Amino acid sequence: MSLADAPALGAAARPAVAAAPGPVRVRGAWGRLLRSELRLVFGRRRNLALLVGLSLVPLLLGTVLFVTQDSALGGQGPGFVSRVTGNGLFLVVAALFMCLPFLLPLTTGIASGDAIAGEAQAGTLRYLLAVPVSRGRLLAAKALATLLFVGSAVMAIAVVALVVGAAFFGLTEVTLLSGTTVPLSDGILRIAGVAVYVALSLTGLVAVGLFLSTLTEVPVGAMAATVVVAIVSAVLDTLPQLAAIHPGLLTHHWLDFAEFLRVEVDWGVLGTGLAVQAAWVAVFGSLAWSRFTTADVSS
Repeated sequence: MSLADAPALGAAARPAVAAAPGPVRVRGAWGRLLRSELRLVFGRRRNLALLVGLSLVPLLLGTVLFVTQDSALGGQGPGFVSRVTGNGLFLVVAALFMCLPFLLPLTTGIASGDAIAGEAQAGTLRYLLAVPVSRGRLLAAKALATLLFVGSAVMAIAVVALVVGAAFFGLTEVTLLSGTTVPLSDGILRIAGVAVYVALSLTGLVAVGLFLSTLTEVPVGAMAATVVVAIVSAVLDTLPQLAAIHPGLLTHHWLDFAEFLRVEVDWGVLGTGLAVQAAWVAVFGSLAWSRFTTADVSS
């Protein structure tokens, strides 16, 4: 081989060397990752205990109301509780109304706060990052699995409440807040809307929890901080001096599900509430992505 042939040989070999580095994409890796995350989230005993505990709330509430309905305490209670004995369908609303201030935020905080920090504490995060999926997609898989778990928690409350309410008090035509009566089929659709809206109202808190989970390797800290964010938002929402910031608070629109129990549903009110959640998701989802995709993971 002459010296004149050497440049040509070097030029031919150079692309092969340059093409070697770089991540290898494996078809179906995203789907397998998501299924793995779902098995992880729904397979944890702690999370299963949360679902069982939340399911017991409507059972306990329905039992208490059923036992006391003929006593002096019957028909009394805050919010929608007093309507349950007249129509078991309202047990769904009453149970969600009672779980929304603390139990559901606690469930959301535990699930989202553990998403990243739990892996870091267990030392499995760096091995998980070896999967041929980008960090952004890994974060998206964890976010989606957490959202599905939170939605399942809301649906567990709603389904158990519907069954218990039907067994104890029966299901009849629904009397709305204005006193207008609508058919049972329409009432069921409205109650389903309540459950869906409550689930969507927790998406902003999920984003907050995921962001906090990327900041620490101590999942308990991220869980507690997420719940504190919800509590502080609720406290600020009660202060008239801060009325200017109330519409943008995380928890301000959580009880807007009552719109489904009016004759004409004000979709503008519901849309505003969901828009606020979308804003929180956009801000804290971006912060979580920025932190997670640039963090130096050593554990």
